[in-house]
Amino acid sequence: MGHLCVLRLGHRTGRDQRVTTHVFLAARALGADEGVLCGDEDESVLSGIRKVASVWGGEFIIRYEANWRKFVVARKKEGWKVAHLTMYGEDFAQGAKKLRGSNLIVIVGAGKVPREAYDLADENLAVLNQPHSEISALALFLDRYFDGKEAAKQVAGKIKIIPNKCGKTVVHVGND
Repeated sequence: MGHLCVLRLGHRTGRDQRVTTHVFLAARALGADEGVLCGDEDESVLSGIRKVASVWGGEFIIRYEANWRKFVVARKKEGWKVAHLTMYGEDFAQGAKKLRGSNLIVIVGAGKVPREAYDLADENLAVLNQPHSEISALALFLDRYFDGKEAAKQVAGKIKIIPNKCGKTVVHVGND
């Protein structure tokens, strides 16, 4: 399987912190190994996700990129594919299957997505062709991309939740 980067395009400080944080939480939990924040630089989002990755484990790197176009074009020159999640694209399940195994950037927009993002994308993919959140779109796409296998993967971190019917069982691993 290739590398998977989720690029949050058009983040607006003061408006998008919660949703952007949840985009990266879903990305990390469901198999992405990189997150790139574009738009307003927001250290609170970046540091929050870094803390989650440190405590809960996994290989997830997050950073800010001032120029999203330059970043995407450079990765495409390295052979990466680009999927843009939108309400108006083609079927996401077929697109995920087609892109499986590629080094992939998944663009998830915040505000109005520039036309150039559609043009740079190898696949513009619609999840349901219905209004819903970018978090649900990303989660469904990643589930199809990883063929449902990421949900069953165990990640070693400082905290582990033991599933049970009622209540919660939290295990602290290590000395921290």
